[in-house]
Amino acid sequence: MPTILIVDDQPQVVKSVVAALQHRGEYELLTAGDGAAGLHLARERHPDLLILDVVMPGLDGLQVLRSLRGDPATQDIAVLMLTVKDHPDDILRGLDAGADYYLPKPFHPRDLAMIVERHFSGSEPEAT
Repeated sequence: MPTILIVDDQPQVVKSVVAALQHRGEYELLTAGDGAAGLHLARERHPDLLILDVVMPGLDGLQVLRSLRGDPATQDIAVLMLTVKDHPDDILRGLDAGADYYLPKPFHPRDLAMIVERHFSGSEPEAT
């Protein structure tokens, strides 16, 4: 069963992501409430996909992403940035830092589920 780690400091966002994916019953879902905890859990559990917020206190999502990409043990973890940072420059920064996918908040649960399903099926998601 694929493992997905959700890292976001807003509990309501975490609940929304879990609700969008949990009903499928196809994933083990892990959560972390900040970047440092998320980075630790990613290194410990090596999830198949990391859903990562950018704006968090302390270690932000881009710092987490760069740390993952700089470590041979975690550089291959797929990362979906899920964030309010939706300016084209922000999206480029996220993709340049190594994100595989980028979905702006607020998000539609269907769009999130589609990206995740297509990731695990091996096909590319369509633009939303």
